[in-house]
Amino acid sequence: MNTNIEINKPSPKFQDVSIAPMHTCEHIINRTMVNLFGCGRAVSAHIERKKSKLDFALSQAPSEDDIARIEATVNEVIARHLPVTTEFITQEEATGRFDMKRLPEGASETVRVVHVGDYDECLCIGQHVENTSEIGTFKIISHDFNDGIFRMRFKLV
Repeated sequence: MNTNIEINKPSPKFQDVSIAPMHTCEHIINRTMVNLFGCGRAVSAHIERKKSKLDFALSQAPSEDDIARIEATVNEVIARHLPVTTEFITQEEATGRFDMKRLPEGASETVRVVHVGDYDECLCIGQHVENTSEIGTFKIISHDFNDGIFRMRFKLV
């Protein structure tokens, strides 16, 4: 019996093309948070077509100016009309370049890297748009901060 998990194809959960803009936006948000706050990528994500949420481990709550800066930065990146591409590399090549903790046990030796232009790259098995021009406008609809976790709820309009 083959126990390898094939991660070179998009996850069935993200096969719905209507989720692709939101999922691609998630990549941009993650890189923006890393760049602005020096934090890691989201510790938890719930991505849906109409609205989504991401949780980030932060030492303090972002200010309202920070919230505005997150929104503006994400929308500036979207407006650059960046190509979204994939490449396949070995797990060995990925080690040290990516966080391998989320890679499921028994994953295939080859992993899929998704690039959002020159802005972000990460291991991912989900469906994405071909260009950030397909995403729409990012809008933070609410946020809160509890016990070191910043939760952002957002939508695309």
